[in-house]
Amino acid sequence: MARFKNKNKKAPVRPVKNQPSVDHITGQKIPKSFVFSRGKLPGPLRDLELDLRKLMLPHTALKLKEKKRNKLKDFLNVAGPMGVTHFLMISNPKSIPHLRVARTPQGPTITFEIHEYALAADIARSQARPSCPKELFSNSPLIVLSGFGSGGQHLKLTTIMFQNIFPAIDINTVKLSSCRRIVLLNYNNETKLIDFRHYFIRLQPIGVSQRIRKFVQKHEVPDLRNLQDVSDFVTKVNRASTKSAVRLQEIGPRMTLRLVKIEEGLCSGAVIFSEFGKEADDAHEEEDHED
Repeated sequence: MARFKNKNKKAPVRPVKNQPSVDHITGQKIPKSFVFSRGKLPGPLRDLELDLRKLMLPHTALKLKEKKRNKLKDFLNVAGPMGVTHFLMISNPKSIPHLRVARTPQGPTITFEIHEYALAADIARSQARPSCPKELFSNSPLIVLSGFGSGGQHLKLTTIMFQNIFPAIDINTVKLSSCRRIVLLNYNNETKLIDFRHYFIRLQPIGVSQRIRKFVQKHEVPDLRNLQDVSDFVTKVNRASTKSAVRLQEIGPRMTLRLVKIEEGLCSGAVIFSEFGKEADDAHEEEDHED
């Protein structure tokens, strides 16, 4: 059976602490996920798995414990009572790493080849001023898909899967302060590759001095010792807070994916779409049938 970290070893373990199952505004069921591996992964892919868990916060099991003997049905048995709606599974066949995104308990399952990837730590090291506040992950990211409308049925199914993997938002009631992250997926019709990016949404006040901007962004206490009247300062801050430019700062992970197969069931069943044909699919996924 899949195991989870539990310090008390008495109370039942839940994937997300104090998280509701239904959105109190939309009335819709909140999607929850498990991110885990199938088969042995090298160190970098294991780190990618952990990065994806963090990306899926807060509605995921960040400290999901895995064992070599775990089979797919073990995760499925635990997922039901916990309200888990999606699996994200990373595997490493001899050919190329794979990411499978599946709807529980009956599918469908979409399989991607991971052509390239960069970890969140790699992205941070490449930036002059990396920033990834912990409070970013208290709310789910927004999801934006581009280029998926130009393809066939397989791209429509992919669009639906990714749209449903994160909670829906009501544009009339959503608080902008809760929209702190965004996941962008762009499909290139010529290369058939999907660019997967994860960003931190920053609001940068415009038309103000650097000192004022720093105060508005970081809420630091200003130095007012040399001021006799703070009214001008307050007026400027209020004006700055109403005019802001949106900036996106990448926080990772980053992936380049290729859609290769869609199955009707959970990692099984009729093949709805195949990029390479049945024989190639069978050769790539021998480890899938261990369950």
